[in-house]
Amino acid sequence: MIVIEGISKIAFEEGTLSELELAIYQKKQNSPFMYRYDSVFTLLFELYMRTQIVESSSLLSKSGVYFADFKNTLCNQTYWTITDEGKFQLKSDVAPQDAIRDIFTNGTSYGFECSMAVVVVLYKAILESIDPRHFDILFSDLLLFNWHSNSNLRLIDRTIHEESVMGDVLYFENPEYDPMIPWGKGENVVMMEKGLFYGHGYGLGIATSKEVITVLNKHRIPGSTISAHLADRYVHPDFSFYALFQNTGRKKPLIAKIGEWIYVRNN
Repeated sequence: MIVIEGISKIAFEEGTLSELELAIYQKKQNSPFMYRYDSVFTLLFELYMRTQIVESSSLLSKSGVYFADFKNTLCNQTYWTITDEGKFQLKSDVAPQDAIRDIFTNGTSYGFECSMAVVVVLYKAILESIDPRHFDILFSDLLLFNWHSNSNLRLIDRTIHEESVMGDVLYFENPEYDPMIPWGKGENVVMMEKGLFYGHGYGLGIATSKEVITVLNKHRIPGSTISAHLADRYVHPDFSFYALFQNTGRKKPLIAKIGEWIYVRNN
């Protein structure tokens, strides 16, 4: 259930939410878990940013970026310096927003593995959701690697994957992976629409859970009996934090409160 300042009754005028936003809203609203928001605008921002995560995943899957392990990462050196660990360090004379956009427009100049791909997707979604000037300030010393090395993304951990919705980042783990193929340990994915996932590893692109598991199971040790599977843990950005920096130039709907009801209308 979605609760906004103690009010749980919300009505949207037709066309106020996109089809994807509405699907996300309905799943949360019908959940036995309670999702609290300090305002309708914070809720609307989350719905919008989640659609940007999905859209950024789709764009990255079509960008031409290669899959590469950390030892063989590749980048456009106009914007980035590759460290000894395979991390991408933003150059001091480059705007963070320009460097992130370049990955999507010049994808064939880049190669990285699945956890970095998810990080890139999240930065792009944040960029498209907040004021670009704030983005450059928040991420002035941008370093791309996995999400453990990008604490400034402000990710929130969740533990019941049945509650995950589009725009969440999940993980397929492969307990009996072949240690000779370290990237076979698992696959970081973004939940997309219609039960699909975006995964960068193995050239997956947009795939079903069955397809992800089938690929991972090909990289298990001989005689293994435990299949790859979707882990319970998943993460998503702290949407309420990023809502503080949302692009004020974006058109916002009209909000009206009548009794217990909140009405959201097209502007």
